Amino acid sequence: MDEENSTKKIKTASLVLMIFSSIFGFSNSLTAYYQMGYASMIWYIVTAILFFLPSAIMFAEYGASFKAARGGIFSWMRGSVGEKPAFIGTFIWLSAWVVWLVSSTQYFLVSISTMLFGSDKTQTWHLLGLGSNQTLGIMEIAFLAIVTYLSSRGIDKIAKVASVCGVFTLGIAAVFILASLAIWVMDHGATAEPVTAVNFIKSPNSAFISPIAIISFIVYALFAYGGLETMAGVIDSVDKPERTFPRALIIGMVIMTLLYVLAIFMCGVTTNWHEVLGKKSVDLANVEYVLINNMGLVAGSHLGLSHAASVTLGRVFSQITALSDVFGGLGAAFVMTYSPIKSFVEGCDPRLLPDKLTSLNKAGMPAFAMWMQMIVVSVIVFFITFGGSTAATFYTILTDMMNVSSSAPYLFLIGAFPFFKMKKDLDRPFVFYKSMTTTWVVTTIVWLVIAVGIVFTCVEPLLEGDWVTAFWTAFGPVFFGIVAWIFYSRAERKHVLD
Repeated sequence: MDEENSTKKIKTASLVLMIFSSIFGFSNSLTAYYQMGYASMIWYIVTAILFFLPSAIMFAEYGASFKAARGGIFSWMRGSVGEKPAFIGTFIWLSAWVVWLVSSTQYFLVSISTMLFGSDKTQTWHLLGLGSNQTLGIMEIAFLAIVTYLSSRGIDKIAKVASVCGVFTLGIAAVFILASLAIWVMDHGATAEPVTAVNFIKSPNSAFISPIAIISFIVYALFAYGGLETMAGVIDSVDKPERTFPRALIIGMVIMTLLYVLAIFMCGVTTNWHEVLGKKSVDLANVEYVLINNMGLVAGSHLGLSHAASVTLGRVFSQITALSDVFGGLGAAFVMTYSPIKSFVEGCDPRLLPDKLTSLNKAGMPAFAMWMQMIVVSVIVFFITFGGSTAATFYTILTDMMNVSSSAPYLFLIGAFPFFKMKKDLDRPFVFYKSMTTTWVVTTIVWLVIAVGIVFTCVEPLLEGDWVTAFWTAFGPVFFGIVAWIFYSRAERKHVLD
């Protein structure tokens, strides 16, 4: 029987694939090239070493000890530092998904435009005399209202489309890298973006020239490695986890980092930053399609196609990529309107939240909480889109909001780790950090990496005098942290909490 069970355990190769599929995002490389060119490579490597590997092992220890607990990171922190910081930290984690709905839905509209027309035309869209950003905001609010209505009724079958699109995304990534490699070989090692020592340390993007702006790029790299905490749930199914898990993490980290670095370099093979990306029409929402389109254009030229045929090839590549993103985004939107909220409601003490927020409808969905989420998202969208920002600034705000909101919960989770290690009454089937000295040193380094990235991301626009970007960048964690504190204080007054 033992031998039979051991054959069902997850081996190193399978675990590496699970880690890779859960975390790797090809588009992160394209965004990195747009933000910092070749100079982004070093930050991806540094973040992998100082954040990805040590934090993933921490999460593995959490997951092994709290594997029977519901509520994920809420249960981990509650068992380590108590309910109040756990509640506030998890509520801030929830803000990341609210902000994700704000930014991803906006990007979804850019994907639709590219799928239909072969390029981003959203800045030409006008409704009832409104500007393009305002028009997109109204469309986004309408889309989210429809998704919330359908999701609250339990209609989530469309989410299965997202898994099919994963195959398309992987195929597009492979085509991009292989085509770029072929072009590189045909050009005898020449690249569109010059390979110089300066380019590997200095960004061609004027927005990432100052030291503070450069260090703030850490949050982009953190986002590229985000989702590590989801892997902790499989630790009890891993064969010889004390050896297999860290080995798989190291292998996964090396492969993932190499692929990120390779993809960034391949962007430079076919795309000169200033000629292609240094235009006002390029922003964080459409840069993926601009790079894919340009790769197709260059590939067509190298294959001896006419200019018109090369342009068509680039447009087709962009449309296929956008088609994948549309279906993937559609599935993700349906899942994310209810999944994080439902997980949070089920995981925490119901006394901490108003009764209406924890109530479920006939379909088993927290409908009231979902509609409240939709209202919050709509208010954020309204104020940002009607704030008068240019398209480039608008999408930078959305991306910075997403990166900071998704990184902030790690401050709580990493910060709680030494207190988790000091607990005496826990069963610890997986232990990697043997001494408290090592635990404190590693925790401090990882925590500072995250904190420095977040602080510099929030401070950089302040130094530029851009108060709007600074406000919205910090809005998610600060607002949801305050709301969580209010909810908990209310519960303390109303109930005697254990």
